[in-house]
Amino acid sequence: MDKPDNRIDDAWSMHIEPFKKEDMKHHLLVESSFATLFPKYREKYLREFWPMIKKSLEEYGITAQLDVIEGSMTVMTTRKTWDPYIILKARDVIKLIARGLPYEQAIRVLQDDFGCDIIKIGSMVRKKDKFVKRRQRIVGPNGATLKAIELLTNCYVLVQGNTVAALGPYKGLQHVRRIVEETMKNIHPIYNIKALMIKKELAKDPLLKNENWERFLPKYVSKNVQKKPKKKKVKKEYTPFPPPQLERKVDKLMASGEYFLTERDRKRKWLAEKLEKKTTAEVKRQERRNKPFIPPVEKSYRANQQDEQDNQLKKKKIKIQSGLYEGIQVDKGWRIFISFTGLYYI
Repeated sequence: MDKPDNRIDDAWSMHIEPFKKEDMKHHLLVESSFATLFPKYREKYLREFWPMIKKSLEEYGITAQLDVIEGSMTVMTTRKTWDPYIILKARDVIKLIARGLPYEQAIRVLQDDFGCDIIKIGSMVRKKDKFVKRRQRIVGPNGATLKAIELLTNCYVLVQGNTVAALGPYKGLQHVRRIVEETMKNIHPIYNIKALMIKKELAKDPLLKNENWERFLPKYVSKNVQKKPKKKKVKKEYTPFPPPQLERKVDKLMASGEYFLTERDRKRKWLAEKLEKKTTAEVKRQERRNKPFIPPVEKSYRANQQDEQDNQLKKKKIKIQSGLYEGIQVDKGWRIFISFTGLYYI
């Protein structure tokens, strides 16, 4: 007996019926709960929006508690809960709000066709400076790259610390995760953004809708940029003896003979050296100032005429297409040389 073929070509195109209150015939037997901590700076925001969060979760039969002393939020099921999967969605809501997402965005996770994804990027790059640069590429100048990702994937993306939080349709979350992971692997996000834009346009064309799009998509070519070779430190030869002791100021004065001079003679010598340096600097300064006013050495008229003739002779190289002649001496040093192709004046 042949089994029926239940394979689906495109799972994303399947229409899933929404879960209704009438579909839950019996209440839940066991209470489930999830808790998450939140940072201190989010306390003011949570106090302001907690009544709205609580009201939104009560529509699905979920109770929410805020503990400001411990800094935690808790969600739990009740006997009125009519959706068994909503507790996981409620867990995602409090997790996203604790991470810094606004209430208006985080509450969208409760919809059936919406999900969330928290991508950990802290361990993808070892060096701190490289990590900061690559994380900044996701945001882009003035947030332009992040806005382009949000428009193409229909997701809300928040880059904060060592994680990237994304919220939106499941298909868009796949694209966001791929862009973020490849960006941290040193592939610029512009390649994936261009590919998404091309795919969006190709999907509108009925002729190209079911064809392979590989030939239209941009191909990333990794470039192996050679780094500057580090200078090798030459190890000094090991000696068990300590380095020689540096000379004191008194030792230097004794070696030069200044130590034995009187204070008056020492001052007179110092003033003489200072005057000598000043005089040398003044002479150099005057030479530098007078340099533009010194006329250049001009050549004689006859020497200039000879240089012009030499330049003209160098430039002239005329090929004469005629019969063969013997070598003829011409004035001004011109000579005719015989060759098989013709004669040349040089």
